[in-house]
Amino acid sequence: MDEITLLFQNDDFLLVDKPAGLNFHSEEGSGLVVLVKEQLGLESLYPLHRLDKMTSGLLLLGKTKEAAQLFGKMFEAREVEKYYLAISLRKPRKKQGWIKGDMKPARRGSWMFAKSSENPAVTQFHSTALREGERGFLIKPHTGRTHQIRVALKSIGAPIAGDTRYAQSDMAKKEERGYLHAYALRFEYKGETYSFVHTPKEGERFLSETFHATLHQVWQHPWELF
Repeated sequence: MDEITLLFQNDDFLLVDKPAGLNFHSEEGSGLVVLVKEQLGLESLYPLHRLDKMTSGLLLLGKTKEAAQLFGKMFEAREVEKYYLAISLRKPRKKQGWIKGDMKPARRGSWMFAKSSENPAVTQFHSTALREGERGFLIKPHTGRTHQIRVALKSIGAPIAGDTRYAQSDMAKKEERGYLHAYALRFEYKGETYSFVHTPKEGERFLSETFHATLHQVWQHPWELF
């Protein structure tokens, strides 16, 4: 395994670029948290949020228990803005807007939307045409449920390319990766505002000129669009 890219650190927290395909927790071999801890020679490291195995991009880790507690309250109060990028090979039933609904367990570790909306998962998105047969998405989840973005895009007819759980499996397996990336974070911590944007570094569809043109011309400052 190559070194995990460290993007930022201070005395309280650090930010890394999680590779696609790497487990967050140690399951089959060392997970991301253990690898970063070993790589940086740290005695302790606290997970502050998590990313699915297929998802790449920005991930915060706490360096102290105090920081972990503060971030825990911030995430609970939805004070950490998160923005994601995704690519689908299907045209969505709507090009932008909101996707809301309660989520319930489905078969074999998957999730699905229920017909109710008592404690809904809430996702906001913009989308645009990319190359032939590709649709790009900029997504802001307003809640943090398991598989929320993946289920949300499937629900509007646009499952994420390469998502072997929620997209058509024979097509998904042909992709290099699952095309979901944690793109940007913005939050205030101890009186200082932090904002981070990190473009995807792996996956042919994410690396295409068309996708990069969209990022630089339209989605460079994602918080201005929501």
